[in-house]
Amino acid sequence: MITFENLTKIYSGIKAVDNLNLHIEQGTIFGFIGPNGAGKTTTIKMMAGVLRPTKGRIYINGLDIAKAPSKVKKIIGFIPDRPFLYEKLSGVEFLRFKAGIYGMTGNRLGEKILYLLNLFELSDWADELIESYSHGMKQRLIIASAMIHEPRVIIVDEPMVGLDPRGAKLVKEIFKEWASKGATVFMSTHTLALAQEVCHQIAIVDNGRIVASGTSEDLKKQAGVEGDLEKIFLKITGGVATK
Repeated sequence: MITFENLTKIYSGIKAVDNLNLHIEQGTIFGFIGPNGAGKTTTIKMMAGVLRPTKGRIYINGLDIAKAPSKVKKIIGFIPDRPFLYEKLSGVEFLRFKAGIYGMTGNRLGEKILYLLNLFELSDWADELIESYSHGMKQRLIIASAMIHEPRVIIVDEPMVGLDPRGAKLVKEIFKEWASKGATVFMSTHTLALAQEVCHQIAIVDNGRIVASGTSEDLKKQAGVEGDLEKIFLKITGGVATK
């Protein structure tokens, strides 16, 4: 479903992303974790078509994003770390606006909007201006809007920012359900407990390179560390972890 081939991004002679090679199967929740400045957000922006790779290829559902960007964007939902909202719109109006970008119209759209507002527990605020929403409500609305066109791939940078425990639990369950229906979720996060809880596969990236990848059990073996993902992460990225 998602493949990187020698993916590289260079800024002013510095490799922010250095020759990444990766394959992710359909229906996988994939965690992409690493220290600040490791290249996570740059990678995500290339996947979303916001940045162009210096070299290498990204394939999503068999499509080369450099050769078929419009087709790829129709099958992905992108949730950036700093999303933009038109705060003078209501929740319903914003979802209709996002649907319009994908050419969605008709009665089914109204049903889809109501479904997403219910799913993300925003129904009571559907007709209120977004400027009156809490940060967590805005985050849930952004995620809902990324799902309006039923994407086959969801690309998300720090999904739990601003969410309270109830909101975080809700979003985790939605991602799990989405993946169970065949969607692929590519998630960059600093929240290691989140990655350990929901991700089927995890890659640890450091200095623009993937330094370890696999299931949590695979990573334990690669790190030679027993315990949670935090200990594994610290050992692999040069921190301190005890066995």
